[in-house]
Amino acid sequence: MAARPLVARQPNERLQALIQEAGCSNAGLARRVNMVGTERGLDLRYDKTSVARWLRGQQPRGRAPGIIAEALARKLGRTVTIDEIGMANGKNLASGVGLQFAPTVLGAIEQVCELWRSDVGRRDFLSGSTVAASALVEPSRDWLITGADALVERTAGPRVGVADVEAVEAMTEALKTLDHRFGAGHVRPVVVHYLNSVVSGLLSGSYREPVGRRLFAAVARLTELAGYMAVDTGLPGLAQRYYIQALRLAQAAGDRAYGGYVLAASMSHLAAELGNPREIAQLARAAQEGSRGRVTPRAEAMFYAAEARGHALLGDARACHEVAGKALTALDAADPASGDDPVWIAHFDHAYLADELAHCHRDLGQAESAARRAAESLEGHPETRARRRAIGLVLLATAQVQQREVEAACHTGTRAAELLGTLRSSRGVEYLEDLRRRLEPFADESVVREFGARLELQTVP
Repeated sequence: MAARPLVARQPNERLQALIQEAGCSNAGLARRVNMVGTERGLDLRYDKTSVARWLRGQQPRGRAPGIIAEALARKLGRTVTIDEIGMANGKNLASGVGLQFAPTVLGAIEQVCELWRSDVGRRDFLSGSTVAASALVEPSRDWLITGADALVERTAGPRVGVADVEAVEAMTEALKTLDHRFGAGHVRPVVVHYLNSVVSGLLSGSYREPVGRRLFAAVARLTELAGYMAVDTGLPGLAQRYYIQALRLAQAAGDRAYGGYVLAASMSHLAAELGNPREIAQLARAAQEGSRGRVTPRAEAMFYAAEARGHALLGDARACHEVAGKALTALDAADPASGDDPVWIAHFDHAYLADELAHCHRDLGQAESAARRAAESLEGHPETRARRRAIGLVLLATAQVQQREVEAACHTGTRAAELLGTLRSSRGVEYLEDLRRRLEPFADESVVREFGARLELQTVP
């Protein structure tokens, strides 16, 4: 039998250059990679020999390339892609489209329009890309130290007027309502095509300064919504690109308050979904610092609530309760009748804050408080917030599991599953799967077996 030909590997010069730039030894990089893996729930046991193999051209499997890139990004203090470390394996999974906080308005327009085109074209590198926490933190730093663009007025292209901007604003509200009711699986394709076919033309048109600022603000909101929908359809790597561009568009709009919202309500929550507690608190504090004196008490409450989530995931109960108290105080100071709140924060009421605090108490293992806050959120969320109510039911069921009220948890979980059956929401399904895992220690109980069987029979998109 003929011998199997050996495949010659090429030395990974890109990885070598980055290791040298970072000033890391092979053993030092291995330790950093193992630490990031631990944060992601992986038991990695790389050593200096592993790094030497990578440098000789070996491609580690699974999630390892993204974790290596993240470890180097933290050491270098900037974004590092899988392509940069020579581990994209020819698939261009880490293309930089949408990951940069462009230094100019023109660059921002080009970047976000390319992101929309790529998304409509269903390019694999967008849907398959991994999330690097540093890719969120770096733009937040740029936003903090950069003032509003001096001029956004354009004189080339079709004229854009106030009516065009109002159309984008109205579309955003309509699409947001549909998303809340039916889930992003039904709505995201519509949003992306609208951005690519209509909104890109508006950004590339001609507009005077006031119209331009308002246009950038409207497009920032719709881009942020598209990012949230990417999260809700199981595409966090795509979501981070949309969030970065929403932040840049808010900068062009001269809206520091909304920029803070993108950091606290979008990027910070994405970090929470991915289990990166350090970045959650960092992003929320950046939002507070960068928008100081420019937000209403309602927005302040939301920013504090986001920070509290980070402290809870870090297990710091004292810091969590302190910041949560600030959130409650700020929201109590909000006056709905004043008309001061911008439209993007008007939804953040006591029900939403109770939802955030229920997450905090759950992560701190404070089951009684988690159940109480989850019940408060359910009382306040109207039927039109179907996804939010489903998540609230799962939070309540989780708290009941923590209190060892297994039968009640299964009953509440069944209600959540029934509601999720009316939605297309990957995020909701992930919550339900988390509940299923928490019930595994009670798998011998008949009520748990019946609940599991019911989930198997029920189709949840």
